[in-house]
Amino acid sequence: MIGLIIRFVVSALVLMVISWLLPGISVNGFVGALLAAVVIAVLGYVVEKLMGKNISPYSRGFVGFIVSAIVIYLAQYIIPNYLSVSLIGSLLAALVIGIVDAFVPTALR
Repeated sequence: MIGLIIRFVVSALVLMVISWLLPGISVNGFVGALLAAVVIAVLGYVVEKLMGKNISPYSRGFVGFIVSAIVIYLAQYIIPNYLSVSLIGSLLAALVIGIVDAFVPTALR
């Protein structure tokens, strides 16, 4: 349980840094980033269960990158007061999150 909480806190911090560095993505505070991290994780889980692990946002490759960008973009419609993302912002965020995940994995492999 502690590992799950730490993973969401780290994901929220990454979202906050991304929103500070990249154009097209805005997160309203740490609570908004934490809520966005939870929503993105749930959407990613749903996509993985519906379409299989090969299309998961957590899989490496072009398909995983595009699915990750779509998940980030759709999250803004679930929590519109906390997250705002443009199409380009979601692509850039997916790229940065993919790079961060390659060096600092958020899930145990």
